[in-house]
Parts: sequence; C-alpha cells; structure tokens
Amino acid sequence: MRHLHTATHPDIEKLSNHSILQRKAARAIALEGEEILLLYTERYHDYTLPGGGIDEQEDVIQAMVRELREETGANNIQMIQPYGLYEEFRPWYREGADVIHMISYCYTCKVDRQLGQTRFEEYEIKNGMKPVWMNIHQAIAHNEQTMAHSQQKGMSIDRETFLLRLIAKELL
Repeated sequence: MRHLHTATHPDIEKLSNHSILQRKAARAIALEGEEILLLYTERYHDYTLPGGGIDEQEDVIQAMVRELREETGANNIQMIQPYGLYEEFRPWYREGADVIHMISYCYTCKVDRQLGQTRFEEYEIKNGMKPVWMNIHQAIAHNEQTMAHSQQKGMSIDRETFLLRLIAKELL
C-alpha cells in the first residue's frame, strides 16, 4: 500500500527514548461527487473518516467494512480499493507505553447514499458522534477552523484534515 505520510507529535524528540505501542486501524473513504461520508464528533467539533482499530486475527478490509457499518450504518459496501497508509507517532498514556505508533490503512469504496442503523460504542455516543454526508471542501474548512481555534480538538484532527485535503486533491 502506498505510504501517504508520517507524522510525529512535536513532544516526541527521539523515538529510541520511548516505549512504543503499535496500533493498526482501517479507514473508509466513501465519495459521491464532492460529498464524502464522515463522522461528526460534537465533543471535538470535527469531521473524521469512518474507521477504527483492527481486531486481533481480523483482516484489514474486514475491519474497514465492520467499522464503516458500525459507525455509519453503511449498506452495500463495494468497489473497495487501497488508497494509502498514514502513520503517526504521538504521546500515549496507557498500557505501559508512552508513545503510540498508529498505522491507518485507508481504502476507497462505494456505499448506498441511504444509511442504516449505527452501532456506536458507549464512548462514541458520549462524544456525540454521528454520520453525515458532507461536502469535502466544507469539511476541510471546518476542521481548519477547529484546529485554529478550539481548545478541545482531538489529536486525530491533523491526520483527518491531511487525509481530506489529499482526497480532495487526488480523487475529485
């Protein structure tokens, strides 16, 4: 899979000085014209690609399909194609590690415009997540505003905004 970008949090100077936990995730890029299926998170006031962690013994594409269905209620997921890999190193405060190495495998796909029932986890419900079809340029502008002005922004917004910009540049 094509390597898109490696991001390292500014607080991390040398990786050799840290205990690193690796986590793999799968993310879905479902486009219909200039509209993209995203998750809006009220807590962080941002838009993100649907996706999440790959379970042990789970295939990457199976994980992407599972997460897309759970988070958006997407139906008729088809035409799945690899898009690229985004990796990041950022501070981590659990499980005996102080840095997480997140590898996000991104895939394009087509889904039905009409979404079904979501199956959010408890923390996703508490964070106010909801699936939306959104103009990609408006989502980018919104995330840029959040990055510039919000004290509650999540650390993932840099990744998500980078990916949205690249998707708009390459796939529209």
